[in-house]
Amino acid sequence: MSLSTHVLDTMHGCPAAGMTVALHAVEGDAATLLKRMVLNADGRNPDGLLLGHAELKKGCYRLVFDVAGYFKARGVALPEPNFLNQVSLDFAVAFPEQHYHVPLLVSPWSYSTYRGS
Repeated sequence: MSLSTHVLDTMHGCPAAGMTVALHAVEGDAATLLKRMVLNADGRNPDGLLLGHAELKKGCYRLVFDVAGYFKARGVALPEPNFLNQVSLDFAVAFPEQHYHVPLLVSPWSYSTYRGS
């Protein structure tokens, strides 16, 4: 059906507007970049879905979130190197006729994710 993401900044209690996210298709050790985006004011892809019905296929995917870049841009003093640089989430789509929503809740020191609706 489709794939979407949403990022919430748990340090500031707001959407992670301006965070860069990359979506890859993964086969074995190879990852192919499908798209890169900068999240909008709501912490979502400004173009809507990451993949629509015709694009979402059964298989493995990776979302890469530029956590350190986002928090540095927000003026957060981070140690060098930062505890979290990029967060990579590998997940699989078993039922492409369903919607897959992959949210990320993140701070400079922790993150959480789940399959949303």
